[in-house]
Parts: sequence; C-alpha cells; structure tokens
Amino acid sequence: MQPVVLTDEDLARAERAAPPHTPITMLNLVAFHSSAMYEDRSYSACSGSEAYFQRYAPAFRQAAAAAGVEGIKVIYVGAVAATLAGPTEPRWDAVALVEYPHFEALRKVLQSPVYKAEAEPHRKAALKAWQFTMTTQPR
Repeated sequence: MQPVVLTDEDLARAERAAPPHTPITMLNLVAFHSSAMYEDRSYSACSGSEAYFQRYAPAFRQAAAAAGVEGIKVIYVGAVAATLAGPTEPRWDAVALVEYPHFEALRKVLQSPVYKAEAEPHRKAALKAWQFTMTTQPR
C-alpha cells in the first residue's frame, strides 16, 4: 500500500484559504496500519500506533524546534470509540486537534529538512488513512 502523502500543491491550496497571521487548528483523523510499513527497513518493527505516537510525535516536535516555530499547542488527542453519523469507512483510530499560530508556521515545519528526514518517515509508515483538515475561528 502506498504511504499517505502531503504534496506541495496541497499546502499551496490550503495556504490560499488560510487567513494570514491568524491561528489555525488542524483536525487530524488517522487510521493506523497494524504494523508500521517503513520504506527504510533499518527501523525496528512496531505498530502503526507506536510509529505515530512514540516516533512521529517527538520527531515533529524536534522539527518544529529546529525550524524555530513556537506556539504549537496540542488541544486534544483521543481514540475514536464509535462513529454515530456519517461514513464508517475509513474507520478512524484516533483524532488530534493541534493549534498553530498561523498557517505559515505549519508550512515551515512540514517543509523543513528535519521534518522530511526525521518525522515524515514515521508518519508515512504509521498511517493507513489520514484526513488533515484546516479549521479557523468563525467570523
């Protein structure tokens, strides 16, 4: 199965929709592989959940620090217990809400060399499906 990717075009489209210099909150809906699917076989075996929470999350924080991005706040992380309405596929395993001071901060982290080398491989290995949605405060 191909890893879930985030393209430069995806980022450009979101940036056009983002109000400049305004906080955004990213909704992450994630479904994990039962076993992480690393392209680089030098990583030790683990579950998709472990790759995401124990490897990707710390590497993301490291990338943000290396990029000089401050003010990122994890608002909520939780396991999906049930879907009451709407599509049931893909079945999401977890949800996370993360606030960024502005879209430029998110983009700076995602395009940083540290993110590409240290965090992205774990995200790609961990996720079977991913919905990454930018939200803003209503006006």
